[in-house]
Amino acid sequence: MSMTLERSDAQSMPLDKIDVSNPDFYLNDTAGEYFARLRRDDPVHYCANSAYGPYWSVTKYHDIMHVDTNHQIYSSEARLGGITIDNALSVAEEGGLDLPNFISMDPPRHDEQRKAVSPIVAPSNLAKLEVTIRERVRKVLDSLPVGETFDWVDRVSIELTTQMLATLMDFPFDERRKLTRWSDVTTAAPGSGIVNSWEQRTQELMECAAYFQRLWNERVNTSEPGSDLISMLAHSPATRNMSQTEYLANVLLLIVGGNDTTRNSMTGGVLAMHQNPGELEKLKANPALLESTIPEIIRWQTPLLHMRRTALEDTELGGKTIRKGDKVVMWYYSGNRDDEAIENPEAFIIDRARPRQHLSFGFGIHRCVGNRLAEMQLKVLWEEILARFDHIEVMQAPERVRSNFVRGYTYVPVKLHA
Repeated sequence: MSMTLERSDAQSMPLDKIDVSNPDFYLNDTAGEYFARLRRDDPVHYCANSAYGPYWSVTKYHDIMHVDTNHQIYSSEARLGGITIDNALSVAEEGGLDLPNFISMDPPRHDEQRKAVSPIVAPSNLAKLEVTIRERVRKVLDSLPVGETFDWVDRVSIELTTQMLATLMDFPFDERRKLTRWSDVTTAAPGSGIVNSWEQRTQELMECAAYFQRLWNERVNTSEPGSDLISMLAHSPATRNMSQTEYLANVLLLIVGGNDTTRNSMTGGVLAMHQNPGELEKLKANPALLESTIPEIIRWQTPLLHMRRTALEDTELGGKTIRKGDKVVMWYYSGNRDDEAIENPEAFIIDRARPRQHLSFGFGIHRCVGNRLAEMQLKVLWEEILARFDHIEVMQAPERVRSNFVRGYTYVPVKLHA
C-alpha cells in the first residue's frame, strides 16, 4: 500500500484489500473512514495478507466487549503472540524479545502478578500522590512561556508523565527521561522512526533490564519494603522469584502503561479543546464538568489503538467462524466511534450523560490497573490549566507516531493565551 492513504479510498477499496494494521493510517490520521466502512459493511473482518500475517479485525463496541471479557476463548498469552498484532513485540522467534508480562498472561498467573502491583493505585495511595502531582503540574505550567510557540508534547506531556513514573518506581529523578525512551522503544518496530532494527531494540531493552536489575538488587533484601512498584515486585510472593526476563517484561508493561496512555491523552485533550472551542467555553463556565471531560478526552484520544488475542478454540463472532489459533484484534479506536453504542461518537462532547462508556482502558481481567491514576493526572492538569490560561492555541497540524498500537504524538507546537 502506498505511503499516501486517502480517506476517499475507504469507500472504493474492495473489503478484502482493507488492512487497518498499516501504520501509515495512523501517521497520517486517515484510519477513521476505513474503520467506519468496516463497522458498516464487515464488523468482524478478515485480512488475509498483512505485514503481520492474517488477522481478524473486531471493530464494533459490543463485539470488542465480548472478546475482551472472554479470556477462556480469547487468550493474551505471550507464547501465543501476546497482546499486539505484531508478534515480534513480544515473541523472540519473530525477531523480537520474549516479554511475558502479566497483561500477556491468562489466569491464574495474571491475577497473582497483577495483585502484586495493585496497591500502588489504592485510593489511600492516590490521595497521597495527588499532592505530589499538583505540585509538579504547577511547577511545569508556571515555567511555560505565554505568547511564545513551544512543543507541548516535550515540555508538558512527556515531562509530567515521566516525573510521575519516576515517583511510582522510585527511579533516579535526574535520569527520568530514560523511562520515556524505554517506553517508546518497547512499542516500536523497525520503520517506526524510533528504532532501526530488532537488534537495536533488543540492545536498548537489555540496557533497561540491567538498570532495573540494579534497582531490584538494592531493594529485594530490605527489611522494610518501600511503597514503590519495584519494591512491590521484589517483595510479593507472586513476583519475587520471577526470571530476569519476566521482571523486565513487567517493568516495561508498567512503564508503557504509565507513560503512553496519560502522555498522549494530555496532548490529545489540548488538541480536542483547540478543535472544539465551544466545549472549552462550556468547561470554563462550569469547571465541575471536568468529571465528565476527562473520560471524554480519553475516549476521544484512545491512546492505545488495539489489543490482540489468540483464539483458543473454534468460535463464532459476528456471524464469522474464527478458528483455533487465529489472531483476533480488538480495535478500541473503532469501538469508541461506534454509533450503536455511543451517541454522536465522532464529536468531542464534554458533558456526555455516560462519559465512561468507552473502551480505552479495556474491560474484563485486563482492564487498565492504573485507570484512576491516569484520570487523576489529567484532571489535575486541566484544573491548573483553567486556573492560568484562557486557551491553548495549536499552531500547526500535529506530528503523529507511526504505529498501529500507540495513538500518539511526537510534536504539537502550541501558544498559550493568558
